[in-house]
Amino acid sequence: MDRLHIEGTAETPMVNFNARTGQMVLKGRSIPGNSDEFWLPLTNWFEEFMLKPSDSVVFKLELEYFNITSSKRILFLLYKLNELSDAGKDVSVEWHYKKSDVDMYEVGQDYAYMVKVPFQFFPHEEFELVNV
Repeated sequence: MDRLHIEGTAETPMVNFNARTGQMVLKGRSIPGNSDEFWLPLTNWFEEFMLKPSDSVVFKLELEYFNITSSKRILFLLYKLNELSDAGKDVSVEWHYKKSDVDMYEVGQDYAYMVKVPFQFFPHEEFELVNV
């Protein structure tokens, strides 16, 4: 359970979750053809992580685009981060977005409003996509 690493594709983001360091990264696009097949290992890993979390957690989202199903799964993970924060863990979210993508910035703002975990926003000129 220590690490979860999944290479990114044109339809799924790169995943790099590290239980020891508390660093979690999703990068790329999330429009999986079979949503459950992609997201189930992530949610299972997160559930196990919740049993023995690190004291500090940084969840870094650097997504160019995601569909509604992925949006719901991301929100689920963010709610899990709320639970960690409520348990006294130091938790934060880094929301990376393309500077010209106002919609993605606003989605991040919406998420930040829905959860208690502090968000930091990082605009970038362009993204370097993963394995596309």
